[in-house]
Amino acid sequence: MKDTEDKMMKRTTAAIILCVFILFLGCEKKIEKGLHEVHWDRDMCELCKMVVSDRKHTVQAVNPQNGKSYMFDDIGCTVLWFEEEKISWKHKANIFITDRKSGEFIDARKAHYDTNSRTPMDFGFAAYKNEDDLKGKEMINYEEVYLRILRGETMQNTQIKKANP
Repeated sequence: MKDTEDKMMKRTTAAIILCVFILFLGCEKKIEKGLHEVHWDRDMCELCKMVVSDRKHTVQAVNPQNGKSYMFDDIGCTVLWFEEEKISWKHKANIFITDRKSGEFIDARKAHYDTNSRTPMDFGFAAYKNEDDLKGKEMINYEEVYLRILRGETMQNTQIKKANP
């Protein structure tokens, strides 16, 4: 009889432990790697600290390791922040940028960029989901945008050179 009670007690204990384990697994917080909610006219650019309000050039970078999102008012601010802050996850970051035409967020690495747009910080690169929207304009990809910003080949520097020949 005692053996039967011991077996029942062990089974009950095992069942309780299993239930607690399953409960903890169900409560595990999942990392959100996609686009996070944008609080227009309240979120601030991580680099320049201006309020993000331009719905045609906004960028959001998401750290895939912890799901934390960072807002920027211009792709140039994003690139400079990655470099100045020595962001180790920059090549793995999920980066979203608003399409210049529709205002919807698109994958910044897959976007097509023009090189002569008025942007909030005058870097001059606007993103488009469809390359057909760039007819007659110079079109470059994300990697080229990144390199041009690092080299200072932006509208900011073009305007400075024109003002100070």
